[in-house]
Amino acid sequence: MALQISATNPEHPAVLLELPWQLPLEEWPEKYLVPLPRGISRHVVRYARAGTEVIAVKELAERPALREYELLRDLDRLGIPAVDPLAVVTGRTGLTGEPLEPVLVTRHLGGSMPYRSMFETTLRPATMHRLMDALAVLLVRLHLAGFAWGDCSLSNTLFRRDAGAYAAYLVDAETGELHPRLSTGQREYDLELARVNISGELLDLEASGALHPSVDPIEFGTEICARYHGLWEELTRTSVYPAGKYHYIERRIRRLNDLGFDVAEMQIEHASNGDTVTFVPKVVDAGHHQRQLLRLTGLDAEENQARRLLNDLESWMATQDDYAPGDPSPGSRLRTGRGDVRGARPEVLAHRWVREVFRPTVRAVPPELRGTMDPAEIYHELLEHRWYLSERAQHDIGLDAAVADYVRNVLPKGPQPPRPAKG
Repeated sequence: MALQISATNPEHPAVLLELPWQLPLEEWPEKYLVPLPRGISRHVVRYARAGTEVIAVKELAERPALREYELLRDLDRLGIPAVDPLAVVTGRTGLTGEPLEPVLVTRHLGGSMPYRSMFETTLRPATMHRLMDALAVLLVRLHLAGFAWGDCSLSNTLFRRDAGAYAAYLVDAETGELHPRLSTGQREYDLELARVNISGELLDLEASGALHPSVDPIEFGTEICARYHGLWEELTRTSVYPAGKYHYIERRIRRLNDLGFDVAEMQIEHASNGDTVTFVPKVVDAGHHQRQLLRLTGLDAEENQARRLLNDLESWMATQDDYAPGDPSPGSRLRTGRGDVRGARPEVLAHRWVREVFRPTVRAVPPELRGTMDPAEIYHELLEHRWYLSERAQHDIGLDAAVADYVRNVLPKGPQPPRPAKG
């Protein structure tokens, strides 16, 4: 059988052909590989360079490779945080003509880490709680989209820093199934698998001495269930309000916005006696602050990063001379997109903030000191450092001074993550 590459982008096959497909992944020469941390996998996985991109290459049988490729494409269309599928390579043969397993090719998620690499330095319990939060949000988003994971675990997840928290990404969809809607039993089965898998993974870390002594593996495995149920209830519960109290519905929608979700479709029913109104969120989409930041500024960030950048943008807008004083608050301008006719529209001010504040601030951090932090995470770190220095000085020291101190005193002392090898 001839070598075949099924790819999402017409440019990828030509680049992928340069890789040594005639060799098993375990035998690939170092010159093709990128030294990035890998998680535990039942399959052989390698990171390699393909043109200007870093890719993850996983060997597995043809049928599951094609199935996972299609599932990852479905998740991409649904806007679910998961690795990007690039190609499936089939028809591989070795140097002596023996058949080799097909491979699934995905794009490496920049700035991400497998959980075992994060435990190279013992994580504090507070950080563990943030990991559970991120994983619970990912599982809820999958279930809202009708996706049953079938193998939710820390090993099958990648984590990226997200403004003091973490964002979780699905990295292995091999056991997943996509349905129009999941039953309660399907969701609970997925959640029970997550509980057992996470507890087992943490027990393994405990045995190796990599777990903080105050972390109970069984308790943290159970915690994912509590966090999942709390979030699912908030996103899907039915609310009954007194008739005429329509601001209660707006308050519920704002609470969902604060959690990072938009209500894309809702059902509102009046009781037959006219005394009450029933409100049910029918379709809930994640990424409220991401979409808001992207619309205003063109910046693409994680959800918590976007929330933090929007807050800074609001504060900056309030200091501008052409900010309309007739507006009730900067926040209302950003939420509604309506500005007073006497002042600049929010979109105009937002693009000026990107040009005059955000970009110059990020560029002031030398590239060689940024590690795997993306621009939004760098800006968040600088805002945090400004707050810390201002608290210590008992006055606002300004962003320029915070950047200078951060570059001089913080970044050089921090551990630098592994960098991709140059081709």
